[in-house]
Amino acid sequence: MNLDWLLEYNPIMLALFAALFTWAVTALGAAMVFFFKKINQKVLNSMLGFAAGVMIAASFWSLLKPAIEMTEARGETGWIPAVVGFLSGGAFLLIIDNILPHLHLGLKMDKAEGIKTTWKRSVLLVLAITLHNIPEGLAVGVAFGALASNPEAGALAGAVALAMGIGLQNFPEGAAVSIPLRREGFSRLKAFNYGQLSGAVEPIAAVLGAYLVLVVTPILPYALSFAAGAMIFVVVEELIPESQTGNETDLSTIGAMLGFATMMLLDVALG
Repeated sequence: MNLDWLLEYNPIMLALFAALFTWAVTALGAAMVFFFKKINQKVLNSMLGFAAGVMIAASFWSLLKPAIEMTEARGETGWIPAVVGFLSGGAFLLIIDNILPHLHLGLKMDKAEGIKTTWKRSVLLVLAITLHNIPEGLAVGVAFGALASNPEAGALAGAVALAMGIGLQNFPEGAAVSIPLRREGFSRLKAFNYGQLSGAVEPIAAVLGAYLVLVVTPILPYALSFAAGAMIFVVVEELIPESQTGNETDLSTIGAMLGFATMMLLDVALG
């Protein structure tokens, strides 16, 4: 697939368009609420597992690996920005997780996390998914922003693969948000709006990430690793536990394996 013509465009614009694509796929998944009122728990577990697998693979193949290679190409120690950035990304999400009021799907109001508030349950549910999507948008933005200092076909292909992978896993995520909201008593339209709204933060985070690495180029390996750490935090803190609901865990594990393999295939095939 020849993607060289995309190198003529501004990396920030490419990041924006890529994140708009991932948001659109989220909305497409959320639209499943117009066709289904309930979702089988095993199917939901598989979908969440698939999303976890994609994010884990993307964290390594599209973010950590390029960060290490980029640093070593400069004649520096590759693991330093990878480790520092990775742990910083996880620490950032941990801080936000403990500050931003939010509620994970299926939990009662007394299980809400973050600063105590009187906000409605629906707002807290959307904020939980929004928190989840920040690292995804940031990862897309940083990957495309890297093209400013490394305008090569391989780097572009990796960024496109990352956007495609995140978009792919956003489809089941959108459905995994809107359909349970419908089950909780929301109207179909309201459940859809909340489901697609959860992905609205991705274009914002993508533009911010791309802009930062363009302005401060030396931080690029740290930024790539930061995005990876933030994504892994979400996977371990949220996706994997939620995918293990019930006694049947094999399907969520298989979903994660398939998600990882899909993202790896995309990155290697396009790169």
